Amino acid sequence: MTEPRPYHSPLRDRAAAQTRRELIAAGRRLFVRRGYAQVTVADIAREAGTAVKTVYASVGGKAEILREIIETAVIESGADENVAEVRATHDPAAALALLAHGTRRANERDSEVIAIVYGALSVHESTGALWEQLTGRYRIALCEVAKHLDDLGALRAGMTVERGTDLLWYCFGPQSWRTLVGDCGWTWDDAEAQLASTATALLLP
Repeated sequence: MTEPRPYHSPLRDRAAAQTRRELIAAGRRLFVRRGYAQVTVADIAREAGTAVKTVYASVGGKAEILREIIETAVIESGADENVAEVRATHDPAAALALLAHGTRRANERDSEVIAIVYGALSVHESTGALWEQLTGRYRIALCEVAKHLDDLGALRAGMTVERGTDLLWYCFGPQSWRTLVGDCGWTWDDAEAQLASTATALLLP
């Protein structure tokens, strides 16, 4: 006997995808307004105008919604494009200026997501995995920049690519932007100029 083909409805699939997007957007709005720890799945369902069981069926719990939010931010961060810009120049100072501008764009655009993650770290079920999801590709991109500078012979004498990567993280990781812009009230322009200058002084001869 021939097995019946499973029923497939493009219209239903589109509706399910739209519901998923709306739930993730509702979760993001609430995480921004209240903080991750203060939001429940019931809150997300109410914000989206649906049932709690729909949230679990469509996207999962709070942790899954946060993971989707971070994944979208990582995909849209422009890290690959920024690294390509850096690799296209053979001027080390210009390379660091391009990196400063690229990381500034990403941190400025995704400041809400970064704030959500920082607020979730103390209560999330897997803080290590959460932090790695946010920063893993970020550090890989910085390592690629450090390798480019090393290929140019531009790193300070005796500096390894690993040490260069650490210093780029020190200058351009999300914590530096949050400190200058969020905690100290600097403008994004001023923070970009200062971090580019600091990186140049630390890495280049």
